[in-house]
Amino acid sequence: MPINIPASLRQLVYQRAAGCCEYCRVHQDDVPESHEIDHIVARRHGGQTISENLALACLQCNRSKAADLTGIDSETRSLASLFNPRTQTWHDHFESSGAQILGRTPTGRVTVALLRFNTPVRVDNRRLLIEKKRYPPHQNLPPK
Repeated sequence: MPINIPASLRQLVYQRAAGCCEYCRVHQDDVPESHEIDHIVARRHGGQTISENLALACLQCNRSKAADLTGIDSETRSLASLFNPRTQTWHDHFESSGAQILGRTPTGRVTVALLRFNTPVRVDNRRLLIEKKRYPPHQNLPPK
């Protein structure tokens, strides 16, 4: 059952993310489906519908994440948390290698795998966006 999120809260989440998925960083204008509001900690796990628990997510990231909070890191074979855009910094956990997104940490690797960042279609889309200078979004680049 869809949750009713107040328009003011939806607007805050969208503006805070500058229209970009807070996981893979693709902008709303560059995908055919509308971005969605993600409960970072799913409601089924007690997550609340409050600013601190909401992120803007593209359809692919949000549907792949579902209610997951953790996964098994491919390198350490240990349990690791998924990336939390409210408490963690993207560049601490991920790096771009051409059109691919790589995990730098267990959290990054688990998120890359579970959210399926590097499927052929998503990599091809990012490659085209890079050629058009639309990816990565400038507001998410690390400070120089």
